[in-house]
Amino acid sequence: MNTTDHLPDYREQSPEVAARFAKIKERPVVLEIDHLGRQFAGEHGSVTALRDINLKIHRRELVCVIGPSGCGKSTLIRIVAGLDQATSGRLLVDGKEVSGPGPDRGMVFQGYTLFPWLTVTQNIMFGLEMQGRAKTSARSEAEQWADLVGLGRFKDNYPAQLSGGMKQRTAIARALAANPRVLLMDEPFGALDAQTRCQMQSHLLEIWRNVDVTILFITHDLDEAVFLADRILVLKANPGEVQEIIEVPVPRPRRIDQIHSPEFLATRRRLDELIHPKSEHPPEPLPIIRLTQAGDDVE
Repeated sequence: MNTTDHLPDYREQSPEVAARFAKIKERPVVLEIDHLGRQFAGEHGSVTALRDINLKIHRRELVCVIGPSGCGKSTLIRIVAGLDQATSGRLLVDGKEVSGPGPDRGMVFQGYTLFPWLTVTQNIMFGLEMQGRAKTSARSEAEQWADLVGLGRFKDNYPAQLSGGMKQRTAIARALAANPRVLLMDEPFGALDAQTRCQMQSHLLEIWRNVDVTILFITHDLDEAVFLADRILVLKANPGEVQEIIEVPVPRPRRIDQIHSPEFLATRRRLDELIHPKSEHPPEPLPIIRLTQAGDDVE
């Protein structure tokens, strides 16, 4: 018998979770994506990457975006960051329309984007100095951020002396030091090994609990989305459109042992149904080219 056959409906919420979502909806909207669309010129005509994306994210909410390959997740976050331009619709931060990069949005990428010739403290200081802060003041604040992300002992180390997770914590601290309203994260843990990735998810939630910031997080990992998010925006591909917005019924604060809870498993199963729907047609078999004569067969 399938152990997930008797899971609760993924939309069921405990009174505590329902109350938490009611409080979230009372907060002001920090980021609004309004009928956003993006088209690219292709060899055989226009290609629609995103169509009519609508989403309102409230203050201190953590929203994850998932979807199949080609659904436009990275295109969406690049538009929100001001690194790409929408061809239709609007983007608003605190009710004001924006169309380019700004200090109200910080970005953390999947790749390690630290300056290799600067220490942890100097990397975190970079944005502060670009804002015109005096070096002494910027250094003092950068050291506080290094402490906040658990890198106080490594503040004078260079990126080459850091692990992958420590590099990403430095990148998060650098983005947050500029005091953005929204932190944008484009698969920031995708290059990490599984154990470090789990640790970084817990680190991020702890940092988020202590900082007044709203987070939009892109991921392809379904478990990661359920573990981190208040809500999950599910996109479908070709073109990228909103398929469903899920309120995650897993209580906060989140703990690793919750990945076995009925609420977590039910939400995970629903995401799997949306991202990997059952096809009426079996996949085309691959052509068989025999490259071994070992005398036995493997399945």
